[in-house]
Amino acid sequence: MNEAAAWRSTPARPSLAEVYKSIEIPQGASVWRKLLAFAGPGYLVAVGYMDPGNWATDIAGGSIFNYTLLCVILISNMMAMLLQALSAKLGIVTGRDLAQACRDHYSRPVGYGLWVLCEIAIAACDLAEVIGSAIALNLLFSIPLIWGVCITAGDVLILLLLQNKGFRYVECLVISLVVIIGGSFLAEIIFSKPDLGGVLRGFVPNPEILRNPAMLYIAIGILGATVMPHNLYLHSSIVQTRNYPETDEGKKMAIKYATVDSTLALFFALFINAAILIVSAGVFYKHGYHEVQGIEKAYELLTPLMGVPIASLLFALALLASGQNSTLTGTLAGQIVMEGFLNLRIPPVVRRLITRLIAIIPAVIVTALYGVKGTGQLLILSQVILSLQLSFAVFPLVQFTSSRAKMGPFVNGWMIKTVSYGIALFIALLNGWLLVQTFREWFS
Repeated sequence: MNEAAAWRSTPARPSLAEVYKSIEIPQGASVWRKLLAFAGPGYLVAVGYMDPGNWATDIAGGSIFNYTLLCVILISNMMAMLLQALSAKLGIVTGRDLAQACRDHYSRPVGYGLWVLCEIAIAACDLAEVIGSAIALNLLFSIPLIWGVCITAGDVLILLLLQNKGFRYVECLVISLVVIIGGSFLAEIIFSKPDLGGVLRGFVPNPEILRNPAMLYIAIGILGATVMPHNLYLHSSIVQTRNYPETDEGKKMAIKYATVDSTLALFFALFINAAILIVSAGVFYKHGYHEVQGIEKAYELLTPLMGVPIASLLFALALLASGQNSTLTGTLAGQIVMEGFLNLRIPPVVRRLITRLIAIIPAVIVTALYGVKGTGQLLILSQVILSLQLSFAVFPLVQFTSSRAKMGPFVNGWMIKTVSYGIALFIALLNGWLLVQTFREWFS
């Protein structure tokens, strides 16, 4: 591969330089030891697929349409698995994260434009995490929403402390929180006693989704909220924390194990999202509550309808773990994007506080003026912004990994290339449709 011809410039430093190649991969070890060595980045990525922004659409889908939209969650996750595998491959083969690749390929004006769009998306994602954590604190400890929003500004200190100890500590905390979320919803599924036949039928695509406008709207909302743009930047960077050999064989091995890691982690995210919808269908739809769309309303109804005292508590605990997990990975994504696009390093605490202020200021204002209803609308707005930005991350990713000049022998084959561009176009069309419908609803 001719590196000079492939890229406009070369990166001045590796992505996340403080943890770059910091985790050793045992040479000549068994498959299981290598799997354990590579395990971690996939779970940081999977966090974005179970963040508070996804909860409202999953709850609404289950309460209104029973188990029918489970197939949409399955399709969304299958698309995500491919895109995240491409993201990992880009980082491993080129030594660049997606932000660095965009800077080194496009002209400066285009690069700056992509950076601005990505920063807006990260701020919007951070906004959803702030609101989700604040709602969870309110439900668990009766802390007013406005104070909950302010408290979430302090989580930056957790990441800084763990990252100084080593990247494995960050991964262990994230995986622990993911286990809490998964355990909570496993219990909720058991408590809700869903119709197993209905669940299995729900994973089979139903033509009614295309015929029913209301069902199609929520289905597109689920699709649009699933793949997070910042995850593509994040994954292409954190796979480089592994110290694999910089040879074709070494890269081939790293791609294989990184893909297994992210695929397994996204299966876990599939379980979480499906569990939210299954519980919603098995509790709200079954009892005739077909308009449950807010997180707070779901919390209020779970214990009375299930007859299990801890049902609502587990739900709120999972929400808090989801919000905190998402803020930790959002911290890393913000650092990667700023360093990658601008080749600029500033202290992570300063970078995080800037992003936090962008998210907290509108959240505080809306919470103070409009309360719970306002935060719910702000949560929806954050997902619309994310949907709008997604294509600006997906298309460059597919373009770079489909370029033989950039990827050499690791270039996408014609089948992967065709499917990848098809997914990118599909996401762009769906998100465009969702955006138009959302604005039409707001101004009608």
